[in-house]
Amino acid sequence: MIKRFISWNVNGLRAVEKKGFSAWFKKESPDILALQETKSSPDQLSGELRSPAGYFACFSVAGKKGYSGVAVYSKEKPLNVSESIGDKSLDGEGRTLVLEFEKFYFLNIYYPNGGQGPHRIDYKLRFYSQFLKLAKELMKKKTVVVCGDVNTAHQAIDLARPKENEKNTGFLPEERAWLDKFFAEGLTDTFRMFNRDGGNYTWWDYKTKARDRNVGWRIDYFMVDTPSEKKVKKSYIMPDVQGSDHCPIVVEINV
Repeated sequence: MIKRFISWNVNGLRAVEKKGFSAWFKKESPDILALQETKSSPDQLSGELRSPAGYFACFSVAGKKGYSGVAVYSKEKPLNVSESIGDKSLDGEGRTLVLEFEKFYFLNIYYPNGGQGPHRIDYKLRFYSQFLKLAKELMKKKTVVVCGDVNTAHQAIDLARPKENEKNTGFLPEERAWLDKFFAEGLTDTFRMFNRDGGNYTWWDYKTKARDRNVGWRIDYFMVDTPSEKKVKKSYIMPDVQGSDHCPIVVEINV
C-alpha cells in the first residue's frame, strides 16, 4: 500500500494555524504529517490541532517554553512512540519522535541549529552522531523513514549561494561530512532519487524576503534506509505552500 507522508517546519504551530493550516491539512489528508519547530505544548493548542479528526496525535515539547518541539499526526495508530534520540543529554529540547508501526519506523526529527557559537555546533554534531546510531539500530528490524529539518545543506546544489556560506553554520564542512556519513552508512536522500536539479529549496530567510527571489537552502529531508529505496515512488518539495519560512516536503512510499 502506497502511503503519503508530509514533513513541514511550521515555525510555530499556533502561528501557522492563523494562516490557513487546518484547511491545508484537511485538503492534503496525508497518511502522516510530521511537524517541526511547533513552539508549543498540547495544552496551548486548539482542539483541532491537539486532536484532529481521523488522526492519532503525538507531541514532544522542549523544556524551554516557546522553543523547538515536534509533532506527528498519523491516520494509523502507532504500536509505540518514543521521544528519545537515545541519549538523555540530547533529549531535553523536544526534537525527536520515533513512531513504530507494524512494517516500518517513522522518525520525525528537528535537528539542532549550529548558531550561537561553537558549543551549539558541538551539540549539533553529537546529535547527528546519536541519530545515526539510532537509525542503524532500527534499520536492522524493519524499514526506516526519517524526516525533518536537518539544518544543513548537503552539497553546493542545495543552496543558492554556496561560496558565500562556506564558513557559516548550515554549510560547514564538518556539518556536511555528517550528511555524507548518513548517506554512506545506510540512508538515502529521497528527493535526490528523483531530482538532480539546482534551485530546489525548502527554507528562505524571512528578513531579506529571500523567498521572493528563491535565494534559499534545501535543509529539510525525507530519508529512507537504502534497502528500502525501491519502495519510494515519489519525493518532492511543495514550494508554493506559504505560512512559514520553510515549505513542506513529501514522500510517497509503498510500506
